[in-house]
Amino acid sequence: MHRQRVIGGLILLAAILIAALLIFLRPSPEEKPPEENIPLVQAQPLEIRSGNLMVQGAGTIRAREELTLSAEVAGKLVYVNPGLREGQSVARGATLFRIDTADYRNAVQTAQADVASQNVAVMEAREEVSLAKAELTRFQQRGASSNAYASVDSSDYAARILPPDVLAKTQDTNGQQTDTSAQTNGLATREPQLLSARAALRRAQAQLSDAQTALKRTTVRAPFSGVVRSEEIALGSYVAPGQSLGTMVGTADFEAVIPLSESEAALIPALWRPGSNRIEASVYSDYGGTRYRWQAFVDRANSVLNPQTRTIDVFLRIPNPLRGGAPAVVQKEGQKSAGASGAPPLFVGSFVDAEITGRALDQYAVLPLAALRPGNEIWLVRDGKLRIVKVDILQRTDKKALISTAGLGEKPMVILGTLRTATDGQQVRIAEDRKAAAPEVKPAVSKTKAAKSGADKAP
Repeated sequence: MHRQRVIGGLILLAAILIAALLIFLRPSPEEKPPEENIPLVQAQPLEIRSGNLMVQGAGTIRAREELTLSAEVAGKLVYVNPGLREGQSVARGATLFRIDTADYRNAVQTAQADVASQNVAVMEAREEVSLAKAELTRFQQRGASSNAYASVDSSDYAARILPPDVLAKTQDTNGQQTDTSAQTNGLATREPQLLSARAALRRAQAQLSDAQTALKRTTVRAPFSGVVRSEEIALGSYVAPGQSLGTMVGTADFEAVIPLSESEAALIPALWRPGSNRIEASVYSDYGGTRYRWQAFVDRANSVLNPQTRTIDVFLRIPNPLRGGAPAVVQKEGQKSAGASGAPPLFVGSFVDAEITGRALDQYAVLPLAALRPGNEIWLVRDGKLRIVKVDILQRTDKKALISTAGLGEKPMVILGTLRTATDGQQVRIAEDRKAAAPEVKPAVSKTKAAKSGADKAP
């Protein structure tokens, strides 16, 4: 028992000596200066471009020409074009519908008969004028002699024009005849009757023209090539003048209404100068997961602000919208592209994106919208320090903003993330892109596959 206590005490004493030796021989810790807390930020270089700005907007496609189909005359429909159905295309000049022409042909014949009758009346009136003038001339010549009135009686036609007692009073005291033409009655020459006959002829001719016009209006033709939007017409139905029978939209040109702010409209040169060079534009629409593009140009701009949005409406004209758009995305090698036959037409009423060629600039930067701070400020990284720069925004969209390069410097790096506190001149660290920094990992080849490959190569 005593022996065990001595052994335990020795072991304890040895442990104490070893611990004291380790404490005595331990190295002193190396002193390091305190590390500074430098924030880590995510940054990327700004894309610098040059050339024309592309003013972007969005709007709705509408028909440039649209009309309501209606009849100008009343009657029964005896023909309706089989292609006059909703969604069908109609060529220019095609007969849409025809009204029964029986009543209108009869009206034309009646008017023609009236014109012929009035022509005869005019001829009779013209002959009567000639006879009256000849009779009056002969009577005046006969009255120039001294005994001219002896043979004039009440049954003479000239006596009714100028009675003998009137002719006698026209002589002066010397027995000379005075001029009686000023005292001749206007009805004597029957010219008023001729004027009345001619007026009746013109009235009959006008009625004939109206009848012929009404006969032509019984056939309604398409004024332009288009698509039938709606139709309410049936063969055998009775139609009245002005009754709506459907609507039709022209397909030669469509137009897109693009609302722009005043600052965006100011980027388009010669927007308010009519007759200047045509401003090119493009219209984009999605169909079946593919984005298609149609060529367009600026047709006009509304000089009155939109009362709801306080924007300027710019109208783009799209020629041949039914021809089909071209794929807007560049196809990869070996990938099939949609041809003109597979491309969809541009639909009226669809919502589209638009790009309008703006003014040319020597330099401008494309800024991600996430990097734009309140007050049109951005954070740049220069020599490891944060710099706060206020920029001039040329155009702003949902994803990016086009800004001026003034004050950005060379190869600007913009900060995308956020910081709790950001002061001009504070030190920052740029986080490395893990995808770019990660080395390319090649797939491992098993020994079995390697041996099999070697066996295949062996003769």
